[in-house]
Amino acid sequence: MYDSGKIIAGLLAFVVFATFPFISNMGKAGAKPKPSIDTPVINQMQVKQCVESRDFMRTEHMQLLNNWRDSVVRNGDRIYVNNAGQGVNISLQNTCMNCHSNKKKFCDECHNYMAVKPYCWSCHIAPKENAL
Repeated sequence: MYDSGKIIAGLLAFVVFATFPFISNMGKAGAKPKPSIDTPVINQMQVKQCVESRDFMRTEHMQLLNNWRDSVVRNGDRIYVNNAGQGVNISLQNTCMNCHSNKKKFCDECHNYMAVKPYCWSCHIAPKENAL
């Protein structure tokens, strides 16, 4: 085979360049964030219950917010009925941010960890942080 040394060297170089990002980042994963729910409104609650269950909100909150947006804007619906059968006012700022007023410690911590940039605040006014 002609130029087998060059071919092998080229394949080796390709493998090194293709795997370099993975090898260089081994063991450097950041700690999983723990969003803070330490806010005045949540601390005053007898039963700490969100719109849906904790697991649902962790995995599906963006889909829920998108569905809420479509429901309000397209259909004029203002009440969301959760899995427990309770009606909840559909409002990012008056429902969600009422309890989760610590945007930097609650929202931004996870969004930065996951490297996502939600576009909520392109339409909504970002809440002012309350000093605890």
